[in-house]
Amino acid sequence: MRALKIKELYFRYVTSSRWALRDVSLEVDEGEFVLITGPSGCGKTTLCRCINGLIPHFYEGEYKGEVVLFEKIKVHEHEPYELADKVGMVFQDPESQLFMTTVEREIAFGLENLGLDREEMKSRVEWVLELLGIEHLRDKAPYELSGGEQQKVAIAAVIAMKPKILVLDEPTANLDPMSALDVINILCKLREEMRITIVIVEHRLDMLTPLVDRIVVIDKGTIIISGSPREVFAREALRLKEIGVEVPKVCLAYKELFDLAKSEVPLTPDEFVKVMLHAKERYNRSKRSLV
Repeated sequence: MRALKIKELYFRYVTSSRWALRDVSLEVDEGEFVLITGPSGCGKTTLCRCINGLIPHFYEGEYKGEVVLFEKIKVHEHEPYELADKVGMVFQDPESQLFMTTVEREIAFGLENLGLDREEMKSRVEWVLELLGIEHLRDKAPYELSGGEQQKVAIAAVIAMKPKILVLDEPTANLDPMSALDVINILCKLREEMRITIVIVEHRLDMLTPLVDRIVVIDKGTIIISGSPREVFAREALRLKEIGVEVPKVCLAYKELFDLAKSEVPLTPDEFVKVMLHAKERYNRSKRSLV
């Protein structure tokens, strides 16, 4: 089943004369892990807001096209709170969505709004604290936490509502590399254990590229490239670098050194080393054949 279908979507903010999104069409299957990237200001955050209903219900502007969840729920016909158990969104700055006095109350807040009974709320809070490994933060105030801890709590508060789609808008942007890796590992765990559909906007492609099913590139409000990581970087690595996308260094190095028709483009340093060793072996064989 299609978890998400976006058809001929346009949006222009009321304060702007420029379309933030232009003729965007995209389909995401249930359980798929999709990475959306592109240069700054290309429309990535706007697309996220359209998926969870903040557009057109909170941000004013001209809206055309449609966003459909699970082949029947038209987002523009429902307020964001009505979609909370369908689509959960984690913002770039976790502080913007954390406001309760303790982590436990933060996670419980959304559950209260869903109208769950007390026992179910307690069960979900315990479950998500354990799932994300943040039981030790239970009684702490969100403002006391590090950036990485705050992002984990923001994810926990969303996941507690058990959405079928998780949308994340640059969740590692303000994190150090180790905290960013922690967050990405959590996403992989959620996908494996909950079979959740994940749509993530990110600039840090090195860590995410080996994990996602598909990369979607947006530029100037429209989708210009969509495909598997190997397909995208085999065809478009240099073009993406030119428009401001942080292409993984191993992909760029491979593009400079090898004929891409000879092997699959590597996505990790380990894969790159294997390609180099294979190339060295080919070179040695060719030298021996000439002797």
